[in-house]
Amino acid sequence: MAVISRLESVLGELRARGGRVTTPRRAILQALIDHADHPTAAQLTTRVQALLPDVHESTVYRFLEDLEGLGVIDHVHLGHGPAVYHFVDDAHHHLVCESCDAVIEVPNQMFETLRRRLHTEFGFALKPRHFAVPGQCQNCAAARR
Repeated sequence: MAVISRLESVLGELRARGGRVTTPRRAILQALIDHADHPTAAQLTTRVQALLPDVHESTVYRFLEDLEGLGVIDHVHLGHGPAVYHFVDDAHHHLVCESCDAVIEVPNQMFETLRRRLHTEFGFALKPRHFAVPGQCQNCAAARR
C-alpha cells in the first residue's frame, strides 16, 4: 500500500467535505507544505504567484481560512506582525524573544501544568497555541546580565 502524501491527504479531506480542488488551491497547499518554518499569507502568495501569477492574495487567505475550518492548520500570532501558519499535527507552542525576534518551538506538554491549574482554580480553558509567549531567549538574557 502506498503512503498518501500530506498533499493528497489534505486534498482528500477537502473533497470529502465538499470542497473543490483547484490548481491554485493545490499550489497554495504545496507552498505551505514546502515552507521550512512558519509562513505568512504574503509569503505563500509570493511563492504561489511565482508559478501562477493570476492567483490573487485573497484566494490564498480564503483557502487558508478553509484549511483552518477543516482543522488542518492553525494560525499563530508571533508578535505585532502578520499571522503565521502551520499544520495542527505538528503540535507545539511558540516563545518569541522580544530582543532578537527568535522563535522557539516548545512541545505541548510544557503548558499542561498551567492549563490544568487554570482550569481547576479558575474554570478557564487555556488555548495557548493562538499567541506566542513573549520573553527573552537564553542569549539575549545572558547578554543583559
